[in-house]
Amino acid sequence: MAKDVKAFLKTKREKTPYRPVCERIKDYKEVSLLRSDEKSAEQASRCMDCGTPFCHWACPVGNYIPEWNDAMISGRWEKALQLLGTTNNLPEITGRVCPAPCEYACVLGINDDPVTIRENELSIIEYGFTHGLIRPRPPQSRTGKKVAIIGSGPAGLSCAAQLNQAGHTVTVYEKDEKCGGILRYGIPDFKLEKQVIDRRLRIWEQEGVRFETNIEIGKDLEPETLRNRFDAICIATGSRVPRDLTLPGRDLNGIYFAMDYLIQNNRRIAGITVPEKMITAQGKRVVVIGGGDTGSDCVGTAHRQDASCVVQIELLPQPPQCRRENDPWPAYPMLLKTSSSHEEGGNRHWSVLTKEFVGKNGEIKKIKCVEVEFKKDPNSPESCPLMQEIPGSGFDIDADLVILAVGFLHPQQGLLDDLGIKKDNRNNAQTDQRFMTSQKGIFACGDAHRGQSLIVWAISEGRRAAHHIDRYLMGNSELPTF
Repeated sequence: MAKDVKAFLKTKREKTPYRPVCERIKDYKEVSLLRSDEKSAEQASRCMDCGTPFCHWACPVGNYIPEWNDAMISGRWEKALQLLGTTNNLPEITGRVCPAPCEYACVLGINDDPVTIRENELSIIEYGFTHGLIRPRPPQSRTGKKVAIIGSGPAGLSCAAQLNQAGHTVTVYEKDEKCGGILRYGIPDFKLEKQVIDRRLRIWEQEGVRFETNIEIGKDLEPETLRNRFDAICIATGSRVPRDLTLPGRDLNGIYFAMDYLIQNNRRIAGITVPEKMITAQGKRVVVIGGGDTGSDCVGTAHRQDASCVVQIELLPQPPQCRRENDPWPAYPMLLKTSSSHEEGGNRHWSVLTKEFVGKNGEIKKIKCVEVEFKKDPNSPESCPLMQEIPGSGFDIDADLVILAVGFLHPQQGLLDDLGIKKDNRNNAQTDQRFMTSQKGIFACGDAHRGQSLIVWAISEGRRAAHHIDRYLMGNSELPTF
């Protein structure tokens, strides 16, 4: 299509199309539908080609957003694909599950709806796969250096892909039966079908990356053996230790961490035998504690398991639908988000504090809650708001299954201790600016290094760590640092 510099004035943003609720809650296939190439180019035409693209500033991997939007408009899809692949190793993932901080920094978003950047990204990468443009491209030569990556989440995979392209021999160790980490086991199929991951892994295998699964470092393979085999090691194990609620009744049956619930269900859907007791919402009154994306994933999973009812509660107040004065553009705002899972049913409640779990015969039956409000100290107007319980607001919620989705604390400590890695004040792996830990030749990236964060930040960290590992091994590096 011909470029129209005034398209942003004429064309409105169109939301991601979803499959009908009555259809999608009966299976675990992806909820969203891919747009046509023509519709994607039309939406790309809304990009204003800003002189200062704040979308680029807000993107942790520095995607060339205006440039590949322009290429889409003029039908140069291969050019768009080339630009996209320059900065992102997993655009088919971020195009599906990234919260798109770039869109909240879109200049058009100041007085209109921002460009559909995430959907445009997905359109480009899927165009590439559909038309056979994404093929294995092994490095032309090898350096003779060997690198071990511990963990196969987005950080570890991005780091491995970059180092392999630099010519190093890379082996990724994963303790689970398949690679992907949180992408495979933490995200439900209705948001990310696992064939999307497997498709990319096959390409990297053909490019020379080695994947070793069912191997837990420190249990199946000694850390010292790893040190002797490899010239460098990168820890990318994620942040998997969940935050708990140490309340009366916490030991009752029927209370689970969100990741235990999601991981087990993802394994079951993949046909993997689950040895532990089945966690199911079928016919149960489900309460999800925690209002973030993980909580939303639990809500959608409970719908598909045919829960009798689903309630999600959040400690913080309900966010606004529009930016507040203290949340100015282009910063990422705290806005109300309604996911596809919320559209499928259930109730959400904000400003709710869980006080106690109550059971019968050892099984959870209800939770005691109270409403809260956040007020600033009038004597200290610059202080943060303090949470206060509202007198007389206590109430109960019936529950047969409670899912705790209240975040994560830090990576599992055993591996860090085994390798003698110093930790920061949050028990993450401490590194210098080059991503190197206190042990020479051992690096860390992703959530294991920065704490729980976005997938796009994990990709960014993996790429940046790869640059510094390459530089450590070779004295210099041509891998990007952004």
